[in-house]
Amino acid sequence: MGASAVATQQAVGSDLLAVLPNDGRKWYQRGHIVYLQFCLFSLIMFSSANGYDGSLMNGIQALDQWHEFMDMPTGAWLGFINAVYWLGNGITCCFTPYINNKYGRKLLVYIGYIFMALGIALCASDKPIGFVLSRFFVGCASACWANVVPLLINEIAYPTHRGIASALFNCGWYVGGTVAAFITFGTRNMANDWSWRIPTILQVLIPVLILPGLILSPQSPRWLMSVDRHEEARAMLEKWHAGGDKDSLLVNYEMIEISETIRIEKEANSRASYAEMFKTPGMRHRLWITLTVAVFAQWAGNGVVSYYLSLVLDTVGVTSVTDQTLIAVGINIWNLIFSVTAAFMVDRLGRRFLFLASSAIMFVGFVTVTGLSGSFAASGNAATGIAVIPFLFVFFAGYDIALTPLIISYTCEIWPYRLRSRGLTVALVTTVIAIFFNTFVNP
Repeated sequence: MGASAVATQQAVGSDLLAVLPNDGRKWYQRGHIVYLQFCLFSLIMFSSANGYDGSLMNGIQALDQWHEFMDMPTGAWLGFINAVYWLGNGITCCFTPYINNKYGRKLLVYIGYIFMALGIALCASDKPIGFVLSRFFVGCASACWANVVPLLINEIAYPTHRGIASALFNCGWYVGGTVAAFITFGTRNMANDWSWRIPTILQVLIPVLILPGLILSPQSPRWLMSVDRHEEARAMLEKWHAGGDKDSLLVNYEMIEISETIRIEKEANSRASYAEMFKTPGMRHRLWITLTVAVFAQWAGNGVVSYYLSLVLDTVGVTSVTDQTLIAVGINIWNLIFSVTAAFMVDRLGRRFLFLASSAIMFVGFVTVTGLSGSFAASGNAATGIAVIPFLFVFFAGYDIALTPLIISYTCEIWPYRLRSRGLTVALVTTVIAIFFNTFVNP
């Protein structure tokens, strides 16, 4: 058995491997799988909204034009301007599981577009409160997408691609971050409000470009089965996983697996609720993992750099707008490379190894950054300040190999179907609370 076959067996198990097509063709030689990959790529890009926002706020906080428009915000007010995005996100998270489970996995994504349109419209306001409200509604849109798209990816992906596709979702954060950083760098020298209005308005760019992929994407077969629409679920699997083969062993296997899983879970508890997360040691262990990973992913030191990079660079002597925006571009590209590479390695290296390696690398990077920053504050030596920058990259390399690809995908993997949406909501609400605290307190 070759290395590729061994990796596949480790990722999906021997039972599933036995029913996979064995005609020698690669996935890219199967039209229906290529079509599905296009849809999955579009869905993965919905995570770009959060990354765009963080990079956008980093960039425009380096612009004097934005500070003048917002009446030179500092302290708690500056913190609230950044945190209001996550306030809208957190409030919306509370309502998403009901819509997910009752109306399917796609309706909520379209609702997110309504919030996004409202937020972009408010960008035209000539009052600072318009910008604040715009961020609130864009945060609501992001919550709609983040609460449902990972579930849809996990439930429609081809079995051998599911782990990688789920891990790639959060990597889209840095696609949005890179786009925002480049746009802000390009508009930095405009002498009027368009220097920050253009990047703000263009946060709708990626969602518009991926809308066709969303429209073409199928409904979740697991959701269809859960509401007794078995024929539609089978038709979806036949079209997207078997290329129209009605006698596919793979489809038969998936139908039995989904049906049996849902049956067992319904027998165990016909009405899922958040209270069930506390009922057994196994459930409490899942909840503990969900909470700790969500908090650690935001309180590992990344929160300050994600929204206040310009302030961090000011403290180590890097004050040029051009330098600050270029560093923001570089960090986002760096993060994208490492997170995507790690996402493709989750099945080969394992989740535990990536988490442990991530923690070790972040520890080294953060301790070094703290030491060099303190030394610069005491001595004012320019070389010491500049030395902070490469260790910021080291820190983020550690963050990217586990916490970026796994915070969403690992949560989806550990919860049973009936609690998957609620488990993801717990993770996202915890994340939002942690980020809100970071962005509000740190200025």
